[in-house]
Amino acid sequence: MEKKLDCRGMACPLPVVTAKKAIEEFTEEGIVEVIVDNETAVQNLLKLAAKSNFNAASEKKSEEEFVVRIEVKTETNEVKNDSEKKSGPTTIVISGSTMGSGDDELGKNLMKAYIFALTNVTPVPDNIIFYNGGAYLTVEGSASLEDLKNLEKAGVNIMTCGTCLNFYGIADKLSVGQVSNMYDIAQTMADSGSIIRP
Repeated sequence: MEKKLDCRGMACPLPVVTAKKAIEEFTEEGIVEVIVDNETAVQNLLKLAAKSNFNAASEKKSEEEFVVRIEVKTETNEVKNDSEKKSGPTTIVISGSTMGSGDDELGKNLMKAYIFALTNVTPVPDNIIFYNGGAYLTVEGSASLEDLKNLEKAGVNIMTCGTCLNFYGIADKLSVGQVSNMYDIAQTMADSGSIIRP
């Protein structure tokens, strides 16, 4: 079995997500060949292969064309999918509409890419809590709304701080998840096996 994917022009993390989906469709051993246009995408694809214990190699065809070949082994894939889960729920806490500090435009793009990436991780988190400026991500007009709705459909509990929604005057625009309060937020975090703050 062999699949060829042309991921040139795709922003991070789309090349990895596309390759991951293709790998998951394999029912027998084979090769996934991915064409990308930058070295960062090459490194990300090689890391994806390493996490699944797949052999992989890359070749630079030109300044804007790289080929990554991943050898898919279904037995190894099954072992990875059966890996032990951490004890207790996983909760992601988002306190702003940007990710990291520095340039706000870059930060917005990184946050959008991060939330999209969450729709493709296994397993998805149990809870995502939004407070302070993070509340803007769950209201109408948010660039991440579709991805958050997909996460909610996948069983993720999405909570937005009601005080924050009221403070910013956007309570009537909440479009995904539920309005929450600081007690529920604190209890959810206390009950969590792991808390992630992107």
